[in-house]
Amino acid sequence: MQHIINFLIRNKNFILFLMLLSISLLFTVQSHSYHKSKFINSANWLSGGIYEKANGISSYFNLKSENERLVEENRRLKNILYNKEDSLQTIQFVDSTSYATDYLFRSGKITKNSYSSRNNILLINKGSNDSIATDMGVINAKGVIGIVDRVGGSHATVISILNSISKINAQLKNTNHFGTLTWDGKNPNIVQLEDIEKLAQFTENDTIITGGNSTLFPKGIPIGTVKDFQLNTRENLYKINVQLFNDMTDLEHVYIIENLHREEIDNLLAPEN
Repeated sequence: MQHIINFLIRNKNFILFLMLLSISLLFTVQSHSYHKSKFINSANWLSGGIYEKANGISSYFNLKSENERLVEENRRLKNILYNKEDSLQTIQFVDSTSYATDYLFRSGKITKNSYSSRNNILLINKGSNDSIATDMGVINAKGVIGIVDRVGGSHATVISILNSISKINAQLKNTNHFGTLTWDGKNPNIVQLEDIEKLAQFTENDTIITGGNSTLFPKGIPIGTVKDFQLNTRENLYKINVQLFNDMTDLEHVYIIENLHREEIDNLLAPEN
């Protein structure tokens, strides 16, 4: 306390000057409309800047919850987008929203990603406890990621689209010509669409999508664009290099697809004994 008193005594002249200056400024602002408006505008600018900075900091710390909200919203939209309106089967979601559906999309995250080997495997944070099973398709907002391989209680492995054993039904978006999507193990940004007939008409930059001829993916999920191609003249089949929409080296949020009619379809297509 004594230190504060000593400080005030030592600086009494300066403190008195500041007090008189503040009082004079107050009287000036109050008595002149021009000065008053300038003062208010300056105060608003200062307070507005402070609030903007504070809001920016708050938004930064809310990014995680906002991203999770967007992932959930995308899941809902995909459930609607890739399901037929005339489907007879209806499922009930946890949030009590029901849709007539053929496919069910569940959200998840990639916790481990490999892309530099010949046979790349991903790890996701969902498993049998979340109703995940083998041979379910995995996608993200940009396109196809891979197929669920092995499943544990809380995690599952995914055979990446960048895997030598990966074979996915795909087609040219502008035609009905189908082929098999594979990977030659060279470039993580480019996969190959094989067995496209010579009669198919397409050009570079045409879009490649899932064909829907399997129980893994609904038709129309994006994959990439035609980068270049060559014709095998002996077999009259094209081999197309496909530039992926996805950056397979930078993945996080995914959606796992369950075909609700898969068991029925597999039973119908199974060879008779």
